[in-house]
Amino acid sequence: VQLQASGGGVVQAGGSLRLSCAVSGRTFQAYDLGWFRQAPGKERDFVAAMPWRGDRPRYADSVMGRFAVSRNGDKDTVWLQMNNLKPEDTAVYYCATKTDSSPITGISGYKKWGQGTQVTVSS
Repeated sequence: VQLQASGGGVVQAGGSLRLSCAVSGRTFQAYDLGWFRQAPGKERDFVAAMPWRGDRPRYADSVMGRFAVSRNGDKDTVWLQMNNLKPEDTAVYYCATKTDSSPITGISGYKKWGQGTQVTVSS
């Protein structure tokens, strides 16, 4: 499985960006797809996740109400719509897939990672 994240950029506070994660390879296998972010000098943190089977998306408290995750019908592209961006949202954003039954908000279950895309929010 290969993941390609894109859509990052520089935006002013209050602005919006939409990140995309394209999944290719063994896409017939069911997987949850998560978004994580890592700011300089900090750990990689959970942002949002789209479960494979029809359950509701999950969000970190810090992005609830501002970010929305969605998926196309073929389940090979997942988007992260980010609205009302804040300077503290500045980070490299990664998408990753998880195929086991570990918690969807936990990083340990995610084994395949994309290369990351930089999001910079200026004040």
